[in-house]
Amino acid sequence: MPAKAGTSGEEGPHLPGWTYIMTNKPRGVLYIGVTAALNQRVQQHREGKGSSFCARYNLTRLVLAEPHDSIDDAIVREKRLKEWRRAWKIALIEETNPEWRDLFGEVWE
Repeated sequence: MPAKAGTSGEEGPHLPGWTYIMTNKPRGVLYIGVTAALNQRVQQHREGKGSSFCARYNLTRLVLAEPHDSIDDAIVREKRLKEWRRAWKIALIEETNPEWRDLFGEVWE
């Protein structure tokens, strides 16, 4: 089975995973993603190689990262977050990152 975008290519429910939110500025455009290799995936976004959406809107700031025990759990969380209203997503970010700091380099896998 081909790897999903943002994963390391390893498949299986026991592979840890991450959900994350990228933006271009505080309260700017939001992108929700899932990956097994957070630092690698965020670096791709920062280089404009992560997704066409992130590249189009210059989404290079990691503002939320949630670890999960399995990639399957991360995928479920990603799908739920994508259904949320924008205001709820902003509130979630501001609970742990009220300054909308770029967390890249602060989150270790």
